[in-house]
Amino acid sequence: MLSLQEMSDRLEIQELLVRYAHAVDTRDWALFKEVFTEDAVVDYTAFGGPRGPVEEVTAFLASVLPMFAATQHLVSNCAITLDGDHATARTMCHNPMALPGAEGEAGLLVCGLWYVDSLVRTPQGWKLRERAEDKAFAVVLHPAAPAEPPPAG
Repeated sequence: MLSLQEMSDRLEIQELLVRYAHAVDTRDWALFKEVFTEDAVVDYTAFGGPRGPVEEVTAFLASVLPMFAATQHLVSNCAITLDGDHATARTMCHNPMALPGAEGEAGLLVCGLWYVDSLVRTPQGWKLRERAEDKAFAVVLHPAAPAEPPPAG
């Protein structure tokens, strides 16, 4: 049976992971930086991004995300292992991203991944110390061409 502390820790970590997703999708870079420790390392190399400190990764995201009309990081199935003031987590993410295009021609990049995290309890609450992406898939979807009407006759 989970203790009240374990339940609280798990809920706080899950809320932290949701704040991360919200920060990326709303391009709230101040909030994005708040979910990490000052010495955190973020590894986005699984999808061709950088591996580095939060400042570098924030600059990368701020430069590439404007190419998408919208993003939606949906996080679920979070497996958390607690060890005192440290924790690890593996969290599923489904991430559709709207690609620009003329009306009716825009596409959708859909990424499936797991976040692999190392977390630490700080005086400000739980924070990410390390985050890496484990790629499951990435696919670009295009709208279907309109059906041709049957020939008259």
